Amino acid sequence: MNYSYPINEAWTTKEIIDVVNYYAMIEKTYEKGVLKQDLIVAYNRYKEIVPSKSEEKQLDKQFEKQTGYVPYHVIKKAKDLDLKNLIKM
Repeated sequence: MNYSYPINEAWTTKEIIDVVNYYAMIEKTYEKGVLKQDLIVAYNRYKEIVPSKSEEKQLDKQFEKQTGYVPYHVIKKAKDLDLKNLIKM
């Protein structure tokens, strides 16, 4: 499906691409599954762009409203699994 991902107009083109990649991985986790290592790399880059916990929550809430997918649950599950596991929600 095509969703409108939340972005900040102050981000650079590279940052927008990285944030969209992160949200696409969250979406893929629900639909097909992703490797934990790939998800964590995308999440760490996302946190470099969005270091504020409150901004992260706000963006994730917008994403959840658009897609029905909850990034928090995906990341929490990823942190609880071994490194080579496939994560699927």
